[in-house]
Amino acid sequence: MELPLVVGVDGSEPGMSAVDWAADEAALRGVPLRLVYASLWERYEGAALAEGLGRSSEQVLADNIVEVAAKRAHRREVDLKISTEVLPEEPVPALLREGRNASALVLGTRGRSGIAELLLGSVSLAVAARADCPVIVLRGGHDHQVTSRMRRRIVLGVGEEPEKSAAVRFAFEEARERRVPLEAVRAWRCPAHESTDHPLMSGELAHLYEQRATETLEAALRDAPAGVELHRRIVEGPARKVLLDASAEADLLVVGAQRRHGHFGLQLGRVAHAVLHHSACPVAVVPQQG
Repeated sequence: MELPLVVGVDGSEPGMSAVDWAADEAALRGVPLRLVYASLWERYEGAALAEGLGRSSEQVLADNIVEVAAKRAHRREVDLKISTEVLPEEPVPALLREGRNASALVLGTRGRSGIAELLLGSVSLAVAARADCPVIVLRGGHDHQVTSRMRRRIVLGVGEEPEKSAAVRFAFEEARERRVPLEAVRAWRCPAHESTDHPLMSGELAHLYEQRATETLEAALRDAPAGVELHRRIVEGPARKVLLDASAEADLLVVGAQRRHGHFGLQLGRVAHAVLHHSACPVAVVPQQG
C-alpha cells in the first residue's frame, strides 16, 4: 500500500502554496495526496448547535477550504489521486497522527513581511519536532509564495553517524526522483578550548578536524544509489550558518532530527531549529529514531 503525502491546509496563502508544492511532490513520487484540515470548531460553536443546524459555520468553512484545495491540486496534477479529511480537533495532534501513516507531511508557514516572516508558525514547529515521518516545511517570500524549483539542487546537511541516517537516505531518494544533483555539506569547527597560540599546533588541530569532517562526509555518501550526481562540500564554520548559506542556492534543504525514546517536548536540535526558522528554501526534517 502506497503511503500518501499529507499536507495540512488552513485556507491561508502559505497553506495553498503548500498544496501546490505537495501536489507536484506527490506526482513526482507516484503516491496519493491527502489534504487535512484540523480545527476545534465543535468546542467553539458547540456539538449540539452543529447537530441542530445541520452544519456549523466553521464546519462549512472547513469543508470549503479542503474542497478548494483539492480542486487546486487537481488542476495542477490532473491524474493525482486525492483524498480529503476535516478533523474537529487540534491541528498538532491531528497531523502527528496522520504522519504515522504518511510518506511525509507538508506544511506551510504563516510568516508575514519583516521580522515576523522569519518566524515559524507554532503548528509547523511542533509537528516538525515530533512527527514519526519526514516533515517538509515550506519557507515563503513576502508574497507568501514558496520558492520555485529553479535551482535544481538538493542540499543535505550531514550530521553525526551518517551511515545510519534516515536523512541521508531521504536526500538520496529526493535527488534520484527529481534527477537533480545532491550537494552533501559537512560543517566543521576547531573547538575554542582546544585551540593554541602556537601557529603550527593550531594548524595541525584544524587539519585534524577537517579530516574528520571529510571522513564523516564520505561515510554518508558510501551507499549513494547509482545515477545520483554527488557534490561534496567541507566548510569551516557553525553548521547553522553554513546550511543557511547553502539554502539560498537549493530547492530543498534536508536535515535530520534525533528522536529519543522517553523524551518529551520538542526534539529538533539547534541546527534543525535554526534552518526551520531562517532557511531560504523548503526544509525537510527527517526523524532518526535512537
